[in-house]
Amino acid sequence: MTAAERDVVVVGAGVVGAAIARDLTRYDLRVTLLEAGPDVGAGTSKANTALLHTGFDAKPGTIEARLVRRGCELLAGYAEQVGIPIEPTGALLVAWDDEQLAALPGIAERARRNGHTDLREVPPDELRRREPHLGEGARGALEVPGEAIVCPFTPPLAFATDAVLAGCDLRRGARVAGLVRREDGWEVLLEGATASLRARFVVNAAGLHSDEVHRMAGRDGFTVTPRRGELIVFDKLARPLVRHILLAVPTATTKGVLIAPTVFGNVMLGPTAEDIGDRTATGSTATGLARLRAEGRRIMPALLEHEVTAVYAGLRAATEHEDFQIEVDADARYACAGGIRSTGLSASMAIAEEIRERLGAAGLELRPRSPDGLPRLRVPNLGEAFPRPYAQPDRIAADPEYGRIVCFCERVTRGEIRDALASPIPPVDPDGLRRRTRALMGRCQGFSCAATVGALLEDGGA
Repeated sequence: MTAAERDVVVVGAGVVGAAIARDLTRYDLRVTLLEAGPDVGAGTSKANTALLHTGFDAKPGTIEARLVRRGCELLAGYAEQVGIPIEPTGALLVAWDDEQLAALPGIAERARRNGHTDLREVPPDELRRREPHLGEGARGALEVPGEAIVCPFTPPLAFATDAVLAGCDLRRGARVAGLVRREDGWEVLLEGATASLRARFVVNAAGLHSDEVHRMAGRDGFTVTPRRGELIVFDKLARPLVRHILLAVPTATTKGVLIAPTVFGNVMLGPTAEDIGDRTATGSTATGLARLRAEGRRIMPALLEHEVTAVYAGLRAATEHEDFQIEVDADARYACAGGIRSTGLSASMAIAEEIRERLGAAGLELRPRSPDGLPRLRVPNLGEAFPRPYAQPDRIAADPEYGRIVCFCERVTRGEIRDALASPIPPVDPDGLRRRTRALMGRCQGFSCAATVGALLEDGGA
């Protein structure tokens, strides 16, 4: 086996691709993870609603329903193991009119068919006690105890770091230009590269571009239509207004606009759902933000009295199908995890498990590695409800850099920035540093600390 040959090449280092790479490195395999962008988890994976879904409302019998439920369990366990912040807030699916109220029993029945038996209806008086800042007119709700909030940035970084420490070859800025079928697998052509990769198996986890990679492999069956979701993030002073994730009664095309706390201590409002043609259109729009503000004013008027910290938009990989597009072709030595929409974060580890099991059935030899030879990862916990370095006297005494705050809005220290820049997958730009530390994420959006953070990034944290 030459240096350019791999057992598996995974295309796409979003949360799903990184999870697949991590799972495969638990076995005696040579794995390469390719990412077209500058960083892991820097596309769709960084711009979602940051919820850990149970899958209660998925269509029963679908791959998505099965994998979201399983993935929620796996990610909750992994998060505790490595330090990803999760807060089990639970959710209330709020009905605002007779039609929505009449839909709640059907949603509860769908949840039961998906294996979730802990949902219950909440009458208006109890709903008002539990969420006193809701707007007028709430008719009742359905309680979903298992829903939680999670850091959206840390899971893909944790998965990829786990994979790299276990020997995975991660290549950022490596866009696939073509796939050529060979007798023993695939030749993977990279844009601007003088040499290609040889792989026994190729796994397509390319997110918004998964249909394009699918066609490179000579296949058809789905087309990605980007679905833009815009969101508003409110100041931390708004956090006491919201105790649960407040969900909307879903429609055929969207789960609706929600209000939820974040693990960073803010409150989030969104998303919109707009099918567009541009796979790069991640900018917010006046129309989208106006709609969100109108919805927010109806759901929780007091929220609109607070300052907005940030607005952002993400693109989900929607297709013409209702379900995930997951397949493994043993003869072609090709696997695809495409059409992964808003539940991809929750389902990611189960998708990885599914792909690995199907690859094994397709002929990929899976020899488990000894646990002693695998990394024991711990990642920085960015959650506001968890201990942070600036507030840990023992840690500061041992290393004063953890007491030197650089980003005062988010209380990020020089020690944390130094650690991120020295990590196995260091950031290459301010956005990457933001997702690893919370620097630049606060009220001033970098106005006060951008120069210092930029200098540390340029100097490697020294």
